[in-house]
Amino acid sequence: MANLREAQKRMTRRLLLESGLETFKTKGYAATTVDDIATAAGTTRVTFYAYFPSRSELMKALIDEQLNEALQRVRSPEHGSTAQDLVATVADGTPEAITAWLRRTAEIWPAIRPIIRIGRDASVVDPELPDLVERWLEEAISDIEDGLEAAGRLEPHQRHFRGVLAMAELDYVAQHWDRADWKLTRDQMIDELAASWARLLH
Repeated sequence: MANLREAQKRMTRRLLLESGLETFKTKGYAATTVDDIATAAGTTRVTFYAYFPSRSELMKALIDEQLNEALQRVRSPEHGSTAQDLVATVADGTPEAITAWLRRTAEIWPAIRPIIRIGRDASVVDPELPDLVERWLEEAISDIEDGLEAAGRLEPHQRHFRGVLAMAELDYVAQHWDRADWKLTRDQMIDELAASWARLLH
């Protein structure tokens, strides 16, 4: 019986997260209320507050849980979260490994893009959420730095900034590729991005 209750709690929490994301997408973060999210989840504001103290906490959970889950990032005592496959890809450093990682990542852009966009919108209007996405990007930059360190490539003072440049490229492309007229197919775009990463990370 206890296991069933725990499963129901997990299901309700996930439903609130998914309903929050969908409501943020349709109404925008600023216009969405706790009641909107609870209604979309088919529950009440009392239930919402049993799982999340505020709308801000639900937004943090979307970044910390759903975004990290989509990108297979796990908790890290050093950086907050880490993606070991990104660390390994950077350490490998071959164009083939980088291209393969970028292709896998591009497959989940439709899932991660809304969370990042909403996170940035939320940071603008909610004082409890400053630099939410940038903090998360910094964790990914640290993965690149770790991969470079493991491979012994570049000077220590270069590694972090090369990670900044690589993630800035990836973030911009991921957020705009379907709305920009870059005269490239998605495969061509990933090939160009991979070539740029290969240059940056050597």
